[in-house]
Amino acid sequence: MTRLASLTAAQTARLTGMDPLLPPVAHPPDGEVITAALPSGERVAGVLARTHLTPELPPSLWSALDVFELHPLLGAHGGDAFDALVPRWRNLVEMMRPGADSSCVVFWPSRDAEVTKSLLHHGFVPLSVIAVRGREPGDEPPPGVTIRRATERDIDTVLHLAMVELAYSAQVGGTVLRPGAARIKRDALIPRLAAGDPMWLAERDGVAIGLAECWLTESEPGSWTATRLPVGSWGYVNCLSVLPDARGAGVGQALMSVAHNEMHRRGVRGTFLYYNPPNPLSSVFWARQGYRPLWTVWEVRPATALR
Repeated sequence: MTRLASLTAAQTARLTGMDPLLPPVAHPPDGEVITAALPSGERVAGVLARTHLTPELPPSLWSALDVFELHPLLGAHGGDAFDALVPRWRNLVEMMRPGADSSCVVFWPSRDAEVTKSLLHHGFVPLSVIAVRGREPGDEPPPGVTIRRATERDIDTVLHLAMVELAYSAQVGGTVLRPGAARIKRDALIPRLAAGDPMWLAERDGVAIGLAECWLTESEPGSWTATRLPVGSWGYVNCLSVLPDARGAGVGQALMSVAHNEMHRRGVRGTFLYYNPPNPLSSVFWARQGYRPLWTVWEVRPATALR
């Protein structure tokens, strides 16, 4: 067994012992391999992958344009091993001289408190969480709210509600409200509406006041989803948006009740989503809907702020 394979196997055993819903640790992508020695003489490793985005791409709405993502291979170790890798990571970032629109990123299992302590020490902020929910049935919509599927004719309404959510999230998380965001959103929504992806509108007195934008995905070997979730069919909640003057009245819960029931009817193993822990609405709402953190996305912006 190669050293990287040995580290991967040991890390899988450690992390799945903390959270059985985690998949096996995936082989890291291509990138710069860094290593560090622990006081015991053991060596740990990581792969640093750099990604450049342009403002015209959808990921630019929730990401810096120049991303340095580390894929740690810590084996059976925790925070001490992560601490040992950071100086090498920091040196590489400094050599590449990134600008202000840059970040250092790590995806790490949320239940690993030991590595969480280390991430906080090095200046990382938990800007996003991948949360999961099982197959619990949803509740029925409250009186006065009607839920219906969105169609291609609803593009302007769907776009407006999606932009409301984007603008709010830009205040309290990693979202970036870039010039051209509405065009980027529209270009992404049109083919999804045409394909009949599961999207719902909540209406009161015939006026749209909320949106649930979802789709179905497969976690299968070799896919990105399989690096985060167990194998199987999953429902993904991309956006839940409720107009400000309609919040707090059960509209979001009504939308998600319908969405959960419909996606479960299609045979998904569960549903997942991203939310921002600093967001005072979503951090409370999603826990009430039965979601719990599986992965935390830790970021330092700009990348040169890594300490």
